[in-house]
Amino acid sequence: MQPLLLLVMDWIVKRTPLTQDPCPIARSLDQIGDWWTLLIVRNALHGARRFGEFRKELGVSKSMLSTRLAQMVEHGILEQRPDPNGSAYGEYHLTEKGRQLWMVLVALRQWGEANLFQTGEAMTVLQDRRNGSPTRRLALMAADGQVLQQADTDVRLGVADIGPRSESEKEF
Repeated sequence: MQPLLLLVMDWIVKRTPLTQDPCPIARSLDQIGDWWTLLIVRNALHGARRFGEFRKELGVSKSMLSTRLAQMVEHGILEQRPDPNGSAYGEYHLTEKGRQLWMVLVALRQWGEANLFQTGEAMTVLQDRRNGSPTRRLALMAADGQVLQQADTDVRLGVADIGPRSESEKEF
C-alpha cells in the first residue's frame, strides 16, 4: 500500500472521539460522522423507512448502511419500530433529535445552490408546500431580529442552554 493511504487508514481507525470537546460543531460531527448520515436523514425526511429503501435510493453497500443505521440508532437520531403490517422487517424512523437535522440539511442545500451549480443547470428545489413558491434563504438573527453576518458574532466558552431559544424554533 501507498504510505499516504496507510496514514489515512490509520487516522480513520484511530479517530479521536469528540464527545468532550467544548465546541458544538465538533460534537455534532462526532455523531454525524460522514455524508451517509445526512443522506439517510434526507431520505427519511422524504419518507424512506426500510433498509432496502435506503440501500436502493442511496446505492450504499449493505455493510456501510447497516453500520451507519446502527450508529444512528445508538446516537438517538433514528429509532427502530416494528413493521405496522406485521412483517419481520422493521422500520427506521427519525427521532426528534433526527428531525432537528432538517435545518442543517436546508443550510447545506442553500450553500450548494449558491456555490455548486451553474446558471441554468437542473437541481432539486425546496418549495413551500402550500403554494409552490421558493423558500427564503436562512439567516442568523440576533435576539432583536437583526440579521447577523459572521463578522457580527463571537464564539466564547459559556454554559449550555438546552432547548429552543424562541417559540418559532420549536416549529421545525
